Amino acid sequence: MAARWSYPHNLGMALVVFLRGVNVGGNKTFRPSVLARELSDYDVVNLGAAGTFVVRKPGSRTKFRDALVRKLPFDTEVVLCDGRDLMRLAAENPFASEPLTRDVVRFVSILSKAGAVRVRLPLTLPADGGWLVRLLSCKGRCVC
Repeated sequence: MAARWSYPHNLGMALVVFLRGVNVGGNKTFRPSVLARELSDYDVVNLGAAGTFVVRKPGSRTKFRDALVRKLPFDTEVVLCDGRDLMRLAAENPFASEPLTRDVVRFVSILSKAGAVRVRLPLTLPADGGWLVRLLSCKGRCVC
């Protein structure tokens, strides 16, 4: 039986924010917890040090994005995703058909924009021999 989670807020209505290339190898460093506090009007929750946030009261996307960019001490790409899209992806479990082994890392990449190039999936790279990367699905901006 699947676990049921209880949240104090409707995460389906939240925004999830990804900042590209921050706090990696000394590049574009900042304190995400401080930024989250500075954006408290939007009820922002910091998730770790990699520039990922949940915005529980985003209001207008444009207004929120502008407030976020003003608070950042550098220029970076800001990607906003609807929480409901990520919840739907998790519920669909795109990895269900793949065996779970110790040498495989499951991950989801969030693209800045939905890809214009379409390929037949799953796509295995390299195509012959032992694979290094296997793309299972692409829904909108989410690549598994």
